[in-house]
Order: sequence, then C-alpha cells, then structure tokens
Amino acid sequence: MARNDLPSGHKLSMAGEDYLEAIYRIAVERGDDVVDGVRSVDVAEQLGVSKASVSKALSLLREAGMIEQARYGRVTLTGPGREYARRVWRSHRALRAFLIRDLGVDTKVADEEACLMEHYLSEETIDRWCDYLEREGHSIES
Repeated sequence: MARNDLPSGHKLSMAGEDYLEAIYRIAVERGDDVVDGVRSVDVAEQLGVSKASVSKALSLLREAGMIEQARYGRVTLTGPGREYARRVWRSHRALRAFLIRDLGVDTKVADEEACLMEHYLSEETIDRWCDYLEREGHSIES
C-alpha cells in the first residue's frame, strides 16, 4: 500500500480524517457532544493550520456530507460525520494507549504516531485491537 493509499472503509483522505477528528474532539472536550458545533478558528488552532486551510477542508467535508455549516457559522457534524469522526478518535485513543502503556513510548511521540497509524488500519483491525485492549483491562478513554 502506498503512503497515501488508505484501506477500504476510509472514505476521506488523511487530512480529511484529521479535520473531522479535530471537530469531534473540540466538541467532546467542551462537553457539548458535537450538538452546538464548533468554530472554524478553533479547528485551525487545534491543528495548527491557517483559517484558509480550514475553509478549504470544511468545503470538502461539506461536499462529502460529513458536516453542515451556515455561511461563517459554526460547524456541526452530520450523523455519518459524527460516526466517522467517533471511529477515527477511538482509533487514535486505542493506538495511543497501547503505545504508552504497553510499549512505554513517550506521550507526545505516542500521540503523533497514533495520528499517523490511525489512517492506515482497517475498521476491522481497529475493532479487534480495541477488543483486545479491553480484554487486557485497558481503557481507551485516556
């Protein structure tokens, strides 16, 4: 598999998944569970990108049916967008937890590498990995 090729089940590019995950993470970390939406400036800050980059990415996510946004308004995830983002964030947490707890990888490195790995594993593999971690008594919530 080439570096930019994603396994089946991944409908978005790596960047698209990162933007979707960022929207989800911001909403969940604020405690509003993605209902009220997030500001695009918060997405730019979370990812360390320009507002113009966010605007272009949001346009692509809107075309893919993953988000809704009124002109210059807050970004909200659609049902499919919310589920896709939830799975990407779950994958990230599972990978990060494994790297930190089982392999002793530094937290910052584990977070960066989990972000890379989450894009290349199939949904089935992630589900099996999460099941394994849970059987081993690991919580993937951290």
